[in-house]
Amino acid sequence: MAKKLAMVFGVVFLLVGVLGFFPNPIIGTSMDAWFHADTVHNLIHIVTGLVFVYIAVKTGASATAMKVFGVVYLLVALLGFVDMDLFGLTHVNMADNWLHVVLGVVILLAGFTAKDSAPMTMGGNNMGQM
Repeated sequence: MAKKLAMVFGVVFLLVGVLGFFPNPIIGTSMDAWFHADTVHNLIHIVTGLVFVYIAVKTGASATAMKVFGVVYLLVALLGFVDMDLFGLTHVNMADNWLHVVLGVVILLAGFTAKDSAPMTMGGNNMGQM
């Protein structure tokens, strides 16, 4: 179950990261966007998505990885509440901060409740187990 959740999180992060590069009212650099995300922020989403997908496919440590990512996202939220520019790395808005809190809690809980199993392979019999 943990690797399935890691794959879902990975795909969602990838989609959000790519979506941030196209004008839309949900995520972007416009002050009208619900969630502010500049190029660095979008790339962080894409890298996070790639890491989640890699972990789901190549390792048996999806639950551990989700625990780590959950803590990281809670720390990012805390830092965002302290400094909306995340110390010069990327800008966030209040909606980003609260979303990071929710993501941190959901990903952390997924890491504690989901069980790890053998890593998925791209060409083996367990591909149907995704």
